[in-house]
Amino acid sequence: MRPTSSHLLLCCCLLLGIGWALPARAEVLLTAKSISVPGVHLQTVTLRLGEDAAGGLRLQLSAAQADVAAMGWRRLGLTLDGNLQRDARLRWILDGNVRLAGAPGGALSDAHVNILLSEAANTLQIDILQGKAHASTALPLDQPTHAQISLDNLPVGWLQGLLGTMWSGRPTSGRLDAELALDLRDPGLQSSGQFTLGNLGFDTPSGTLAGQGLGGNGRFSLDTTTGPARIDLDASLRGGELLLGPIYAKLPDHPVQLALHANAQNGAFELSRLRLNDADALQLDGAMAFDAKGTLKTLRLDHLHASFPAAYQRYGEAWLSTLGLHDMRIAGQLSGSLDLRADGPHGFAFDTDGLNLADADGRLAIDGLQGGLDWAIDGERPATTLGWRKLQFYRIANGAAQSQWQSRAGMLSLQQPLLVPVLQGQLRIGQLDWRPAAAKGQRLAASLALTGVDMTAFSQAMGWPAFPGTLGGAIPSLRWVDDRFELAGGLSASLFGGFVDITRLSLQQPFGTTPVLNGDIALKQLDLAAITSVFDFGGITGPLDGSIEDLRLVNWSPVAFKASLLAGNGGRISQRAVNNLTTVGGGGIAAGLQGAVLKLFKTFGYKRIGLNCTLQGTLCQMSGLETTDGGYTIVEGSGLPRLQVIGHQTQVDWPTLVRRLQDAIHGETPQIR
Repeated sequence: MRPTSSHLLLCCCLLLGIGWALPARAEVLLTAKSISVPGVHLQTVTLRLGEDAAGGLRLQLSAAQADVAAMGWRRLGLTLDGNLQRDARLRWILDGNVRLAGAPGGALSDAHVNILLSEAANTLQIDILQGKAHASTALPLDQPTHAQISLDNLPVGWLQGLLGTMWSGRPTSGRLDAELALDLRDPGLQSSGQFTLGNLGFDTPSGTLAGQGLGGNGRFSLDTTTGPARIDLDASLRGGELLLGPIYAKLPDHPVQLALHANAQNGAFELSRLRLNDADALQLDGAMAFDAKGTLKTLRLDHLHASFPAAYQRYGEAWLSTLGLHDMRIAGQLSGSLDLRADGPHGFAFDTDGLNLADADGRLAIDGLQGGLDWAIDGERPATTLGWRKLQFYRIANGAAQSQWQSRAGMLSLQQPLLVPVLQGQLRIGQLDWRPAAAKGQRLAASLALTGVDMTAFSQAMGWPAFPGTLGGAIPSLRWVDDRFELAGGLSASLFGGFVDITRLSLQQPFGTTPVLNGDIALKQLDLAAITSVFDFGGITGPLDGSIEDLRLVNWSPVAFKASLLAGNGGRISQRAVNNLTTVGGGGIAAGLQGAVLKLFKTFGYKRIGLNCTLQGTLCQMSGLETTDGGYTIVEGSGLPRLQVIGHQTQVDWPTLVRRLQDAIHGETPQIR
């Protein structure tokens, strides 16, 4: 026989009545290929009624396959075994065990169940206990699709089937208490109520939505009946970590208000309304959406207000780390908005009355930032002003300045030249146009001029020995192309009575973990006496020319260059400088000079000094003025005593060469005896 009536409960009551009237030792056996009641479909069903050992009734129900579509439970094995009795109020009571095989999270894998059916009260009540989890359900007999449910200490993993009908995520931990109403529809369900969560964890295959150790309480509503599943949530969260796309939060112990309206379908997830309020750190209103793969499609923050340092510590640290800004120190407040889509930014704005920030690596620091920017990919935005009291960029301190900006047709442009004091000199930015929406190609174009920068202050800021001079130059075209900055023109420093020219400059990933700098350096008529006195290398006189071509620095350490240094007009060289050059070249003294003779002279005449190094990786290919038997000439002497310094090592490990130079500067080189 195949009962398919939606009034299965009434059929069961009839069968129970028959079973109650049966003579001793009699049994009733019911089998069916399938049975369907609202929300539940059973296949290969066996129902057995018989007498138990104590003389009461025993009910055994099994189904090879049980489907509860609204819960996302499919092809589960079902076994129900219990004692059946009727109390003095003519209520049927079943007390026993229920087992589901294959339910998510081990739901009802071995649970105690108590079922009470009262025709007089028109009520079916079910209580289930498994471990520390308790669920209680009450539903009217004439409307079995409606239920009032109470959950206590329920593992959140039990809801994986239901959640899987709406999105690709899964719970990983957590317990749930709830009081809710549930209505089964065809298709789907509707539910609403209040809940309390403890130690909630969840993640998604893409990792863009995740949570760990979350606690809180609130109200919810869920509707999966038509189209995308609709979810409304109004909650207070406490503690734990939460990731919503680019927003990563370390939630505090005090309540953080979260309100949202979400639509979910086929793994895609859209938050059409998102509101977060952390009283002393962050308030935001907006929306975001993810596709089925978890990729962020849109992020719209209509209003954002951040109070630092709490906002950085709880919400901004992870995001700023992706920009290469680590361990930031931030104080002040900032308001803003953001429109970010799959093809890039479409708009942003921010404003502050006073913000101070600095990163731990000393690459960026701003004191007294005031004003803001307002940009949109289309149309024209109001002009804004942005200024600061102090700005430090890679240890270089800049003075107070104020800039004027306006956005037109997707380009954010400087409205008038910006003058920035720099180390007793001045940086003039004559033109700057930035296209924030450009994902590749040219993003920024600017023209710069630098005048009167004090090289003593500059060298001290860079941690170098102090030396006099000024730095200046013009960069008629600075371009940001893809991930690198390209500088046309160049910089020229007046140093040591000569000039140092820097050209073909480019900089990749300036705020990344491994910035890359490329360029060429030319040295013209530098006074060796001044250089060697500053660096304490040992006295040398005469002019120095040279070049460093194809220079490449990775994370500010050299990995490649072709360096050539030449003092070709003659001069004098001290014994200490001879020692140091000999050590650097790994060579010795030629022309038969003995240590005892050398000690009689403090300086020597030279005709030429030349040293070359081609660096590739960590190996430096050394050469000098000319090749000799077994080496190369570094110093060609002049006059008496005639001196010649020969280098014998043609390949030198770069760290070793640097160490030799450092030892030479600190006076730790060996003496010729």
